[in-house]
Amino acid sequence: MQRIPVGLVGITGYTGMELARILLNHPRFELVRATSRTEAGRPLVDFYPFLQGTPLAELTLTPPDAKDLAQACQVVFLAIPHGAAMDYAAELLAAGLKVVDLSADFRIKDAGVYAAWYGLEHRHPGLIGEAVYGLPERYAAQIAKARLIANPGCYPTSVILGLWPALEAGIIDAHDIVADSKSGTSGAGRKAAVGTLFAEVSDSFRAYNLGKHRHTPEIEQELSALAGADLTISFNPHLLPINRGILSTLYARLTSAMTQGDVQALYEKHYARHPWVRVLPAGRLPETRWVRGTMFCDLGVVVDPRTNRLIVCSAIDNVCRGASGQAVACANLMSGLPLDDGLKLAPLMP
Repeated sequence: MQRIPVGLVGITGYTGMELARILLNHPRFELVRATSRTEAGRPLVDFYPFLQGTPLAELTLTPPDAKDLAQACQVVFLAIPHGAAMDYAAELLAAGLKVVDLSADFRIKDAGVYAAWYGLEHRHPGLIGEAVYGLPERYAAQIAKARLIANPGCYPTSVILGLWPALEAGIIDAHDIVADSKSGTSGAGRKAAVGTLFAEVSDSFRAYNLGKHRHTPEIEQELSALAGADLTISFNPHLLPINRGILSTLYARLTSAMTQGDVQALYEKHYARHPWVRVLPAGRLPETRWVRGTMFCDLGVVVDPRTNRLIVCSAIDNVCRGASGQAVACANLMSGLPLDDGLKLAPLMP
């Protein structure tokens, strides 16, 4: 079976590392280029010791040259910061490559909104409209035809999947939604920062960026599309003292009286065709440990008749489902492969 050559731009962060972990055992993709401007010439195993003894241990880092990538690869993953990714994407697309961008540069469809939240004017606004938002449950058909994917953020993935059935069915008030989300420290990236040092995070729990987190407009954009009207959400992130995982607890007011069984049936029917979204039986709630290292999004739904609220708990792995695994799923579709190729991943247990 012929292998499909792929490239990775950006090897220093957790998303690049997770991509290498997944691609190592992918049945069709072969990682043939990993790039670094400052570390070119060194073996990838120097940065990812878990590759020792595998075929990827011998892969040598090369400079991020679009012409070389175009000659060697069919698909390139961009695991670099926002701001830098837009220029690389434009260059790679011009060279004829398909691109999956894991940054935020193409997620937000309004360049003005992007500039307001990220403090940066978009240098390639013409590509924003072309980019497909890479949530496979919702946009699989468009992803399969795309050459540029805006890989969703981790928090947005958990929130959108948690609220999609309720918003689409119109059973909740779209203007009264609170998302209380908690993430492991890997969600902050791998850069050195006091706030994510072990001594600062261990044995503690805190909120951050309340009312101003950059994932807010991405969440509102996608939820507004589901609701069929512009909406505003109260999105409140917190930092958990764990390495990986997200748990979002979502609160919405019901528009009419509904039982637990009504909502349970709605969610189970909605996600029956999407095996990566597991609607847990009534009375069970998700935990981050059961989705760690996988593509699963576990949902638990609760109807609280006393407050007339729907409460949805949504758990994902922020590094896999919320970033690199989702990127591979999109690349699968873009390449005409089964969605789950290379992604039948068992949980990473303690």
